[in-house]
Amino acid sequence: MFPFDLPTETIQTVTTPIPADNKNQAFGYTNALLDLVVDLQEPILHFWTMQPTVIMGLKDKRLPNLTAAVNAVQAHGYDYVLRNSGGLAVVSDAGVLNVSLFAPLATPPISVEAAYAQMTTLVDAAWPELTLKHYEITRSYCPGDYDLSVDGHKIAGIAQRRSPHALVTMLYLGVNGDQPARGQMIRDFYQAGLGDAENKWDFPDVDPAVMTTTSALLHQDLTVADAEQRFITAAESAGLHVGREKLATLMASPKFTTALDHATAQMARRQPRLTSN
Repeated sequence: MFPFDLPTETIQTVTTPIPADNKNQAFGYTNALLDLVVDLQEPILHFWTMQPTVIMGLKDKRLPNLTAAVNAVQAHGYDYVLRNSGGLAVVSDAGVLNVSLFAPLATPPISVEAAYAQMTTLVDAAWPELTLKHYEITRSYCPGDYDLSVDGHKIAGIAQRRSPHALVTMLYLGVNGDQPARGQMIRDFYQAGLGDAENKWDFPDVDPAVMTTTSALLHQDLTVADAEQRFITAAESAGLHVGREKLATLMASPKFTTALDHATAQMARRQPRLTSN
């Protein structure tokens, strides 16, 4: 009845477009909701989008010329932000839906593999027309074991973070837009950042042709709102009660707004100091 293996039969959902002038709020929300879900004691499905932005992982700070890498991104008309987790660069813009599934940790806690499988199950349920595989697409951007692909073309990647009492599994999904251009931008990012240096950090040699979007696969003009509704419908079809009011009330409280502001300010302080065009 509940294939997502969640601790309750209810799930709260919220959608937060991240403003262009407060890009650090994206991961401020992640940190603040990771704490809030412990008080809520219900899973949270957080949907969010950003203005055109390259989200760098902590590993990207090792690029020999990070300023040149960022300049390459800006030449494509994108901003940049550094997240507080490992991994590598991904793209977020109006055609990419970010989905974060938060849950309080049970005893014993869900395993890393089971948490990844939980998100994969949710994506499968939301996109039943697609035959999804999970394995590393080595020449995609931010390649990993839980890349989601169709016929070798990646549409999504999954990451995970844990606190002592809660878990968030994070997905980015290419819904529409020019995915080859996104791939070319990340290829330019790494080429500029490496320059003539040896690639001893195993940064990906991105091939823009190995990634695509759900719209392209289904030959439909799907919007991010359509994709969001698919996830909600999948949760409801699995027998979960999807609510919003309880979470909205908690997020409107001074305690949460203070926590969000604090977490966002922390993210701002962690950003690399670069001289860029």
